[in-house]
Amino acid sequence: MMVTRAVQPLLPLCQRMFPSRLAGLSMALLKATALELAILAGHLLLYPSGIIQERHAHALPIPPGAATLPTEAKPPVILVHGFIDNRSVFVLLRRNLAQHGRQHIESLNYSPLTCDIRTAAKLLGRHIEELCERTGQPRVDVVGHSLGGLIARYYVQRLGGDLHVRTLVTLGTPHSGTRVAPLANAHPIVRQMRPGSELIEELREPAPGCRTHFVSFWSDLDPLMDPLETACVDHPDLLAHNIRVSGIGHLALPVHPAVATGIRQALDLAQPAAPADAPTGGLTVA
Repeated sequence: MMVTRAVQPLLPLCQRMFPSRLAGLSMALLKATALELAILAGHLLLYPSGIIQERHAHALPIPPGAATLPTEAKPPVILVHGFIDNRSVFVLLRRNLAQHGRQHIESLNYSPLTCDIRTAAKLLGRHIEELCERTGQPRVDVVGHSLGGLIARYYVQRLGGDLHVRTLVTLGTPHSGTRVAPLANAHPIVRQMRPGSELIEELREPAPGCRTHFVSFWSDLDPLMDPLETACVDHPDLLAHNIRVSGIGHLALPVHPAVATGIRQALDLAQPAAPADAPTGGLTVA
């Protein structure tokens, strides 16, 4: 970008007022905010298309005589949206997964009038068990954005869902509760997502033998997570891998192609590594 002469005299003052590290953060925040606004605008256009629950799909039959490779079928994937949202948030992620070999992908729409995470978790459980029966697969993978990840975690950890869920990927999910937007406490589900709530304390209880592998993507510029690290899974009994994403905000997590690549890699792990051996580090996308 070209700096005009009119701006040049201001540069020394800006450098004194804003250290380089802070200036870099401010620029990253500005870019992330612009991206969030663009994604929000696009999502508002797509939102009506995701209001109606999708029809159940079936795996495509293999034509007679077609050559097949002796590879294990990948588990179905269920996508669970966040608070006051619907399945349209996953349009790009769903396409990405399908282009890379996932043949059976479904989205769960729960009502925006839902007032209890436990109720939504039971609904998810019924959907997963029906999907397993319909496809003949013993387990599925789940990707949950924001509240959707908390609903899926409750099903896995508190309702025996680890029997049916192989891998749970969460995107910007307040696993330990978030303090953002105190005025939103009027909604009972928001109260359940607060630190110290009865539901959050339930998720702190022991979960010995949990068979599900957790992968949590959390953003260092997520304005809905307070504190930011609440989007990490921190539980001694859970096999969890937390991945820090730098440069994008909350709405971009289920949309950004770099995050989609990370999700695919997480789902394609045949045998999850032990916590001590799991890779660390982060993902810089902007």
